Amino acid sequence: MPTTDSVSAPATELLRRLAEAGVPADASSRRRAEYAYDASNYRVEPVAVAFPRTVEDVVAAVAACRASGTAVIARGGGTSMAGNAVGPGLVLDLSRHMDRVLGIDEEAGTVDVEPGVVLATLSREVERVTGGRRTFAPDPSSKNRATVGGAIGNDACGNHSVRYGRTSDHVTEIDLVTADGARLTATETGLSATRPTDAFSAARAKSLTESLARLAQENLSVFRLELGRIPRQVSGYHLENLLPEKKFNIARAVVGSEGTWAIVVGARMKLVPKPASALLVCLGYEDVVDAARDIPTILGFSPAAVEGTDEAIVATMRHRRGADAVLGLPEGRAWLFVDLDGDDPASVAAQADRLLARLAQNGRLVQGRAAADPAERASLWRVREDGAGLSSRLASGGESWPGWEDSAVAPERLADYLADLRELLAAHQLTGVMYGHFGAGCMHIRITYDLRSEEGRGVFRRFTRQAAELVVRHGGSLSGEHGDGRARSELLPLMYSPAVMAAFAECRRLWDPDGILNPGSMTDPDPMDAHLALAGVPEREWRTSFDLSPAASAGTDPWVHATQGCIGVGRCRADSGGVMCPSYRATRDEKDSTRGRARVLQDMVRGARTVEEGWRSEEVREALDLCLACKACSTDCPAGVDMATYKSEFFDHYYRGRRRPLAHFSLGWLPRWLKLTGRLSKLVNAVLATPLGKVAAAAGGLTTRRALPRFAGADEWRREISDAGIHPPDGAADQDSVVLFVDTFTRGFRPEVAGASARVLTDSGNAVECSADACCGLTWISTGQLGTAKRLLSKTAEALDDGTDRPIVVIEPSCAAALRKDLPELVHTEQAKRVAARVRSFAAYLAGRVETGWKPYPARPLPDQVVLQAHCHEYSVFGAAAQRTVLAAAGVRDVVDADGCCGVAGNFGFEAQHYDVSMQVAENALAPALRATDRHAAVLTDGFSCARQVNQLDPSRPGLHLAQLLDQRAQGTHRSRPAQP
Repeated sequence: MPTTDSVSAPATELLRRLAEAGVPADASSRRRAEYAYDASNYRVEPVAVAFPRTVEDVVAAVAACRASGTAVIARGGGTSMAGNAVGPGLVLDLSRHMDRVLGIDEEAGTVDVEPGVVLATLSREVERVTGGRRTFAPDPSSKNRATVGGAIGNDACGNHSVRYGRTSDHVTEIDLVTADGARLTATETGLSATRPTDAFSAARAKSLTESLARLAQENLSVFRLELGRIPRQVSGYHLENLLPEKKFNIARAVVGSEGTWAIVVGARMKLVPKPASALLVCLGYEDVVDAARDIPTILGFSPAAVEGTDEAIVATMRHRRGADAVLGLPEGRAWLFVDLDGDDPASVAAQADRLLARLAQNGRLVQGRAAADPAERASLWRVREDGAGLSSRLASGGESWPGWEDSAVAPERLADYLADLRELLAAHQLTGVMYGHFGAGCMHIRITYDLRSEEGRGVFRRFTRQAAELVVRHGGSLSGEHGDGRARSELLPLMYSPAVMAAFAECRRLWDPDGILNPGSMTDPDPMDAHLALAGVPEREWRTSFDLSPAASAGTDPWVHATQGCIGVGRCRADSGGVMCPSYRATRDEKDSTRGRARVLQDMVRGARTVEEGWRSEEVREALDLCLACKACSTDCPAGVDMATYKSEFFDHYYRGRRRPLAHFSLGWLPRWLKLTGRLSKLVNAVLATPLGKVAAAAGGLTTRRALPRFAGADEWRREISDAGIHPPDGAADQDSVVLFVDTFTRGFRPEVAGASARVLTDSGNAVECSADACCGLTWISTGQLGTAKRLLSKTAEALDDGTDRPIVVIEPSCAAALRKDLPELVHTEQAKRVAARVRSFAAYLAGRVETGWKPYPARPLPDQVVLQAHCHEYSVFGAAAQRTVLAAAGVRDVVDADGCCGVAGNFGFEAQHYDVSMQVAENALAPALRATDRHAAVLTDGFSCARQVNQLDPSRPGLHLAQLLDQRAQGTHRSRPAQP
């Protein structure tokens, strides 16, 4: 339980009851900040957060809330865009522990799950157990972090809803806990007690069944006329399922009730056959209206999915992740992704040809093509799936927000609706970034509201109301997938008659008479412009060392704007794809996700009661503690959140006038210590090999459980370079040469890599000039000692700015990333920008040479198999493909990717308090990859940190730099320095 001084007064009685019941809960200000937001525009601070492990815990938590008069808000992945998962009570995080797949019955075509199961995890497990014959169909873009419980709450759909419909089409039974503690099971034909021997629940089921039947009977006409009219009519309650012709399907009626009827604690879901063959057809158009005009034609070809996006999202993807981030996109300014499937690849391909021919006859298609290559297909789908985040912070510098991101009409009316909506946007001087489920008539439109100013919030309210009136005129729904929540519930009377609204209110009262479940949504809602997260942020200047101003919007402090970049899409909570967030993947705790940290920072700049000390906040320090500063979020986060930079900036302020951790000196000042150890390397290594080594490590705040590297002599790297035939420059710069930057880590720990790098660069056809009289300042940056870092980087920029545009090839990826990205952000000069633009990582430079026709030809055969551990900084700043490109050119075909952070991440894995998490992070990818390959497979670790982790996991398999693999003149086996015992 949190300490008393961090717990709000309303939480005291609730926490006492939860503790007595054994329900894990937290009411600290940091935890409340993490859960005050979801993926919407709203911020509502909860009283506390509970993490139930069992259904009994949920029952006990609800009882504690009922007794203390506290609201209950059920939450899955926290990805809801309408404010469905925030509220002023106890938040139940059902994703942390209640996340099991309980059973799969292939013959019956069902799966039994707990509510916290992630949708993508469920699909993978079903496909594994059934041998790929069955899968779970609903696949929203957030499927790799959204949960079954959340999908049931919102009636989520997904990319393939054209074929498979909504979540409500895939439920057979839902287990519920009601506000009065009854445990009920909603089925396709009624309602019963989950446990037949539970007399209280049985009586409650009987009473509720009778009341719901009476409600349906009294509203037969209006339910039939107003509900269930179009495929994506998700707004309001789905009471049409109570009609006789729907067989009183209470399970389907519960779906989409947004946690206002009962809490979902389990479900039996339907499975579908998985197609044997699928083909993505990508279609380019001049604009989204033209694309929408062709939807009726496309639907005639029975596609499984018809998704769309516009040029702003594609441009942002390329801006943030590189020109090759989007492969195979045809000409156009708006695109449709059409998935065709079937049993036979040839017939699917023929169907694609017929579709393209038919669309060409329509005359609107600019260009279309089938994407048969799996890499192209994955690249194109990622553009669509990351739409919510990419559209929030655009390459153009603008930003957009949800609020009217989920309207839906019948597909045949989509083009006319979009044309009218664009006129409405223009009338309010707004821009809509458009993407969504075109084949189902459901649009996800992010709009350039100014939610920070009172005037802008007025525009938001007026536009949203008029947009609601517009979609109703087109026979549509306010929500087609995300639900109503706090964003649209106020507008439901525009869509439904007073009779239907009264029925909604009565139904909710029948389930929850005291109104404690998710208040503020659906019936008796809060105003849609109440609790906006961007409102009420005080204006003040936050002075930073990093230049964050290029990304800031006009009138917003750059630090505030940066921290507000997280919009809660939650991709950092995914367990697969990309690298972020390694600490969350290890701990499964929201506080260790990029999103959780960002939310605490957002409360910090609000000056909110939860995190009131600003730069001195202990809550923020705690939230950032397990951030490995891997920088992966700066690439993987669709909104471009760069938590490594924010951590460095915060630590720089937090530790001013405070005692720093010892590791900030032993590791943070490492380049200085290496100058000393270089002169005394033999003595230092001899001492570290004795028991005194552990004493020294502990004295420096380092773990005694990790093998320390051996220190190189001061001149070893010079001998290696000299052996490679490279000598310091003795005159004017050779315009045709490259500058090989021998970084501190290479000089101090891996001097043999300097020689190998010089030889490979020479063999690639380059004249090589060496530079080693500068430092990138990385260790000071990562520990938040930015004054020293800026002084070092200023000297480095001066040393490297030689009046040429020669590439500066940096051996160590983390140093390359610091010079490329951190240098111009910390040293605000044109000189720094010039130098940064010339910097390449070793792998990135060689990949560029491969693209111009060079092929590496090592003198000896390379290993048949290579385990590739790409350094996180290489991945985030220079891209993930460079090493693979070079290996392929060298003839290596079997590459085992260890996708993810190694766990050491500079100083992190050497710090005593972080060792355990460091090893947990290694289990995300690196450790399994090593176990899955034999000792003859080479392990490629360009990063020194990665090499140290490989040494820790398997001392018999040294981690090698790419240069060591390709070095034609290396004698015998690859050389690698041993570790301290």
